[in-house]
Amino acid sequence: MGIDIQHVIELWPDILKAFGQTMYMIGISLTVAIVIGLPLGIVLFITDRGLFLENRFVKGVLGFIVNMVRSIPFIILLVALIPLTKLLVDSTIGPAAASVSLSVAAIPFFARIVETSLREIDKGVIEAAVAVGATPWMIIRDVLLPEAKSSIVQGVTMTIISLVAYSAMAGVVGGGGIGDLAIRFGYYRYDNTIMVVTVVILIVLVQIIQQLGDWTSKAIDKR
Repeated sequence: MGIDIQHVIELWPDILKAFGQTMYMIGISLTVAIVIGLPLGIVLFITDRGLFLENRFVKGVLGFIVNMVRSIPFIILLVALIPLTKLLVDSTIGPAAASVSLSVAAIPFFARIVETSLREIDKGVIEAAVAVGATPWMIIRDVLLPEAKSSIVQGVTMTIISLVAYSAMAGVVGGGGIGDLAIRFGYYRYDNTIMVVTVVILIVLVQIIQQLGDWTSKAIDKR
């Protein structure tokens, strides 16, 4: 399986456009995941049994919703959310449309990562904060988030890498990006060069994201 360099040069504008679309989808969905998933993960943790805002009903309802969304394979979620996507962005194809499904998939994924990160905190630290009369907001702001920030950064890294894979899958339904390029040029046209190039781009992208995530996590880890 050889690589036709001249062919790659000819398609380079399409490759750059597809890469830009992939980063656009990841950027939107990651932002939504952090804005919604972070507080959701915190609520899942602080409403658990034995915590300072224990609420079994809230914990049960939110936990069920999160598990339900996470149990749906992404390719099925893409199709199931077509009506919502049409309502929000007035289209069912393209990067913006794919970002809707990516965001819905990323929110519960990141929320569970945040919840797991908070569970790693020494319960004694939380109990000490409660004992001195700290408010729930103070505990979240001054205890939970600072203690778990390194682990949460690692969670962000995992979420981004998952979004890279999901965004490639979105190409199957015309979502744009690297996956769409691989399907249209590589698969349907039996273009091995494009298939190899897209795979290499995705591998390099994931490696860079992982390295940056590991470096950031170690840099802010106070332990």
